[in-house]
Amino acid sequence: MDVFSADEIANMHDTALRMLEDLGLRVLLPEARALFKAGGARVDEAEQMVFIGREMVEAALSTAPRAFDGRAGSRAKDIRFELGSMIFQAGAGAPHATDLERGRRPGSARDYEEYLKLTHYFDVLHVVSPQVEPQDVPVHTRHYFTTERQMELTDKFPFVFARGTPQTMDCFEMIRDFRGLSDAEFQSCPYCYTVINTNSPRTLDVPMAQGLVDFARHGQISIITPFTLMGAMAPITVAGAMTLSHAEVLASITLTQLAKPGAPICYGTFTSNVDMKSGAPAFGTPSHFQASLAAGQLARLLGLPWRSAAGSASNMNDVQAANENQLGLWGCLLAGATVTLHAAGWLEGGLTVSYEKLVCDVEVLNMIAELCAGAKAGPDEIGYDTALAEVDPQAHFFATTQTMARYNTEFYEPIVHDYANFGTWEERGAQDATQRATRVWKDILASDHGPRIDRDRLDALKSFVAKRTAEGGALPES
Repeated sequence: MDVFSADEIANMHDTALRMLEDLGLRVLLPEARALFKAGGARVDEAEQMVFIGREMVEAALSTAPRAFDGRAGSRAKDIRFELGSMIFQAGAGAPHATDLERGRRPGSARDYEEYLKLTHYFDVLHVVSPQVEPQDVPVHTRHYFTTERQMELTDKFPFVFARGTPQTMDCFEMIRDFRGLSDAEFQSCPYCYTVINTNSPRTLDVPMAQGLVDFARHGQISIITPFTLMGAMAPITVAGAMTLSHAEVLASITLTQLAKPGAPICYGTFTSNVDMKSGAPAFGTPSHFQASLAAGQLARLLGLPWRSAAGSASNMNDVQAANENQLGLWGCLLAGATVTLHAAGWLEGGLTVSYEKLVCDVEVLNMIAELCAGAKAGPDEIGYDTALAEVDPQAHFFATTQTMARYNTEFYEPIVHDYANFGTWEERGAQDATQRATRVWKDILASDHGPRIDRDRLDALKSFVAKRTAEGGALPES
């Protein structure tokens, strides 16, 4: 679905190239500026500004791959990144967690593990997200904890924060060894991904620029995502905000291809508007929806796999949260997003992940998956002999041959929605969807649904973590 004409999209792309040539981008990492300069960009070292010619961008786009595979712990859970794929990720990166029983709280190691187990359980969540920040784990060892727990508790495609080269290299080594790979094998195919946020407007900071370089050189995926809020760090219009976002993505893609031609990247955007009365981010708005459609048009113009996002600004799992998340989600779906981040569980504009909202949102994602599976209309499905001819006028189809063969499998079975009548619902305790969702996540956590893992490799991983922790770990870089 398009929001702008082809001519308007072409003009936005041309304007983004003009911005990079004439206005430039502030790049705070000296190594990144050196790469840009070696590639032909004009660099002002005093102002840390880089001016990138359109021929450099075109060269980078010619080497950026249109499709690639992400290798998970299980081949059945490998992910194909290309236009036309549909990949869902749980809400992520929040400093807080919440549920009905324990309330809102700073994210902890326990929250990280529980949220990871829930993410692993639901098949419709295809990759591991940045989860919730485990603030009770020291920052210099937190990357050990998150990577180790991902290796042990799920076999889905893992996430690594780009928080400086030392932490990134630790995580790469942990994943490489746990997967039983050589350096060459690890670098030949993506085994993890990160999300790179530019500092809009027109700034690329040290850890994000370093992340682009490190992930590119090691063949791992960067999902490049300017966080452009209309009216705040971007123009107030959808067209203006998306043009700025597009320019920042093009510059970042260029850096990855200068570091290593052919490095896997995803075009990305996270563009919505602010509430002009308070300045707070708003999600699931008409402008958010339109920005997703525009991003899809720009990504298809380039031919690259791309990332969008749903999400909610609501403070609790209520009807506002459902409305915002679903409108944001449909914007991603109709725009053709390859990867939809924050598809389930996100509240407060990303400040909190909710266990109940994760379950309620997964219900919708499951239904989307059922829709995408399609429907058949062959003789067995039409059922002339097994249904239509078996039923007299004014009779029912409950006991036909076709119904008896299919009643357990034909319809989607909800995980939290309740289709009972009022009397039955009242007898069951008159619980709303949020209350029922509490029971769902508690039942999941009470059971063991983890992957099969190699105990020797897990022991080696724990030994590596103990050794590096004793050596002092690695602090994030800023």
